[in-house]
Amino acid sequence: MTLHDDAVRVLKEYAPEGADGDGDQAELRRVYLDHLAGHPDGMWKACGAGHVTASALVIDPSRGKVLLTLHRKLRMWLQMGGHCEPEDTSLETAALREATEESGVTGLALLPGGPVRLDRHAIPSPCNWHLDVQYAALAPAGAAERISEESLELRWFAYEDVPGVADASVVRLLEATRARL
Repeated sequence: MTLHDDAVRVLKEYAPEGADGDGDQAELRRVYLDHLAGHPDGMWKACGAGHVTASALVIDPSRGKVLLTLHRKLRMWLQMGGHCEPEDTSLETAALREATEESGVTGLALLPGGPVRLDRHAIPSPCNWHLDVQYAALAPAGAAERISEESLELRWFAYEDVPGVADASVVRLLEATRARL
């Protein structure tokens, strides 16, 4: 099974819980599936019409905290994530790889149940659109972060502090993740 095939399977199985304040997850699911149907290269950065990305919100439920990265290019506090790579065998492995690389935390485990949310957002050219499939990754006890070249800073934030530093997409991802815990 190719990464493209896996993404189609994951999206077909994704069971959104309905509309939310910023758009309907079922509608985004359809947009993603239509994009992949029309773009055999829709998983890769080279696809000028946009491409599927994978991300994961690193969370430590025992401490009530999430680890966010101050993204070097975008200068925003975000979850870990990014482009799929040829060695990725699934969206899950891509999300876990990105979370591990960008956080430096070893032993992360994705929250069971597949993606937590979908988020489509404009990105500066040449990428244009990211069709982000968002997961949550549970940090092991005593997790120690290590900054990567993609980050200006990494920081643990209490759940209640996230709305003050991150955009609405990250806040929605945190809310959806907490609803699953």
